[in-house]
Amino acid sequence: MSFRISLSGMNAANSDLNVTSNNIANANTTGFKQSRAEFGDVFPVSAYGLSRNSTGAGVRLNQVAQQFDQGNVEFTGKALDLAISGQGFFTLSNQGSAVYSRAGNFGADRDGFVVNPSGHRLQVYLPNPSGQGFDTGRMSDLQLATGDSPPRATGDVQLGSNLPADAAAPVVAPFDSTDPSSYNHTTSLTVYDSLGAPHTQSLYFVKTANPNEWQVHTEIDGTAVGGPTTLQYSDTGALAAPNPGQFTLPPHDPGNGAALLELSIDLGESTQYGESFGVSQLVQDGHATGRLTGIEVSATGVVSARYTNGVSNALGQVAMTNFANPQGLQPLGDNGWAESFASGPPRRGAAGNSEFGMVQGGALEASNVDLTAQLVNMITAQRNFQANAQMISTQDQITQTVINIR
Repeated sequence: MSFRISLSGMNAANSDLNVTSNNIANANTTGFKQSRAEFGDVFPVSAYGLSRNSTGAGVRLNQVAQQFDQGNVEFTGKALDLAISGQGFFTLSNQGSAVYSRAGNFGADRDGFVVNPSGHRLQVYLPNPSGQGFDTGRMSDLQLATGDSPPRATGDVQLGSNLPADAAAPVVAPFDSTDPSSYNHTTSLTVYDSLGAPHTQSLYFVKTANPNEWQVHTEIDGTAVGGPTTLQYSDTGALAAPNPGQFTLPPHDPGNGAALLELSIDLGESTQYGESFGVSQLVQDGHATGRLTGIEVSATGVVSARYTNGVSNALGQVAMTNFANPQGLQPLGDNGWAESFASGPPRRGAAGNSEFGMVQGGALEASNVDLTAQLVNMITAQRNFQANAQMISTQDQITQTVINIR
């Protein structure tokens, strides 16, 4: 029996060395989680329980437990490198089978799908058709958009300006955009038609002879659009009419085959104070065609495509998964795990919510192996192996002495 006890100790020490060796071998593996060999003693049990003078029967390996401690987050600058800071796993699809991983070294395949080095596709929640939020009820493969962003025709123009309260009516009448003496102030901006072509919209402000009253004239590419619109201000300088400061221009044909431009002008932030003219806000909601310039990932896992026209389209939100007992996950290799009975069912959600950590774009989670601790553990396991081997040698000498008795 004593030989078997020492042999079990040697086997346990060898298992400990194997686990330590595997940890050291993966010290630089992205997202790797170190393992720990956990042992239990062996006691002989009879039908009537343990005898008071029974000795143990050795040791055995109970389990190799994964240690899901946080690894260091190392910045790489690559857009599709993702790191989880906190709890949770990336959700991947291996031809329909769910795979879970902490390694976020992703790239794009020939079809634009975001995959890990094993070809497993990253799962995301797709944007809702309304454009508000994401559909967390179903997951889909993340596919990068490679085409151009379509243009959008300008529909709304917002102008925040201040007109001087002491202005006098122009000396030249009627209004003529080519004659600066026929208007007091002007400003312009670029608007876009349905084909993405830019056009210059100019607004001219003309003080009338009536107190606190102005007229605004609009031209697009030098062509007048509609007649003048009267602006009436109160004695405190606030815009009183039109109320609430919006007016619509008649449809304008840009003359290049695009749809008619239908513009709504919002002067709700316009005032009449002081002695100087100023523009505090001048924005419009259209844009030209845009080319893809990059991919960015927010802390909540929202993957967006960024274009040269300033548009940023959300492609999806990274689907996160967690388990009641992560140590019960079944290792699959290649930094992947699978659900098991011991792990419990998957709990899904988005980064930053409930039990899920945040996502860091342009970074990777390093292995959580502490090399110093592993080297110390290697020495300890080696000593255990040597001690058990010495016990076998000692027991052999005792047995030989008994055999030599005459």
